Amino acid sequence: MPVYTVHAPVTNGADLTATDKFAFVRDGFHFWAAVAGVIWLAWHRLWLALIGWIVLVLAINAGLGWLGVGSRAMLLIDVVLALLLGFEAASLRRWTLSRRKWRMLDVIVADDEESAERRFFDRWTARNRVTSDSYSVDRGSPPPTRSVAGQPFSKPPPIPQGGIIGLFPEPGGSR
Repeated sequence: MPVYTVHAPVTNGADLTATDKFAFVRDGFHFWAAVAGVIWLAWHRLWLALIGWIVLVLAINAGLGWLGVGSRAMLLIDVVLALLLGFEAASLRRWTLSRRKWRMLDVIVADDEESAERRFFDRWTARNRVTSDSYSVDRGSPPPTRSVAGQPFSKPPPIPQGGIIGLFPEPGGSR
């Protein structure tokens, strides 16, 4: 099963209510990053990684050309570099997000991105439930006991005059 990391932007004084801006980054091999690396990096706006990738590929190809390496060996090295980009594409996205001051919120294991979103938001809303009413009562707790001294509920109710409580007949009366 794929593993996703969830990232959220951190801005001045903003809370995490902009959930549509959360980024889910799948860990693992990215096919399109390996096949069309420059386009994939530009599509995901990984500008420093794109510049670094272009410089790396040009420097390696120029160095291999200067050393007199054949075209087949250069093609093989380019394929290995493309595979390396495919394997490290998720790390480059996470690195760029951390440079942009995004923070990682969670790690989710799911079949696809939609189920990862569903799992994350189910867990996230359960953790971040905030009651809007500050005077609300927790209905799951037991009622207060009468053993708290000084509280109005700690005094027992007065006993009625006849000594009988409830709908029972008066003492000494007929049935």
